[in-house]
Amino acid sequence: MQEHFHECRNIQSAVAPCPAPAYLWAMPALADKIAACRLCTEAFAATATGHAPRPVAWFAPSAHVRVIGQAPGLRVHESGLPFNDASGNRLRLWMGVDRETFYDRARVAITPMAFCFPGYDARGADLPPPRICAETWHDAVDAALPEVRLTLLVGAHAQRRYLGAKSRMTETVRGWRDHAPAVFPLPHPSWRNTGWLKQNPWFETELLPVLRNRVAEELGGET
Repeated sequence: MQEHFHECRNIQSAVAPCPAPAYLWAMPALADKIAACRLCTEAFAATATGHAPRPVAWFAPSAHVRVIGQAPGLRVHESGLPFNDASGNRLRLWMGVDRETFYDRARVAITPMAFCFPGYDARGADLPPPRICAETWHDAVDAALPEVRLTLLVGAHAQRRYLGAKSRMTETVRGWRDHAPAVFPLPHPSWRNTGWLKQNPWFETELLPVLRNRVAEELGGET
């Protein structure tokens, strides 16, 4: 399954049709370069929130576990700490890890489809992650994480890019055994998905125990 994932993650999907420029692959301190990115300055200024970019890049080359989510929320944008919110609490519960372990970037890489908070639309809903972020950075990030053995694809955006998933998120997550033990597709841990969790009890009874065991294996059982 790991070979399948490495093949699929380079698919030129609708989410990321263009590879990163070749020169990015060799750049040192990639996380610092992402943190300095301002490609979306004008786009973010035009949103209802009118905010400036603040990329949150959280990874190191030694990480064995990788979390690929959607994009930071407002609280993460303000704190600069990924998943520093209720969604993060739920995700850590799913993984069976504490905050100290989760935020040890030498062990856990957190690389969302967009590194910045994309803002809200006029109705107050989260905007989707800008495509230009994954197009610019994700191939380089993939290459910068050679030790990853377990990847969590959190939400439909990550699943489309890295699995080529065309089904609805529920069907992709329901088929998790097709990608385990190297890759686990997950729903977003947002409170908005609490109803989904109640409608799909198999997620907690079947998938999560296996996921927690895999996380413990890759993190040395010290979670």
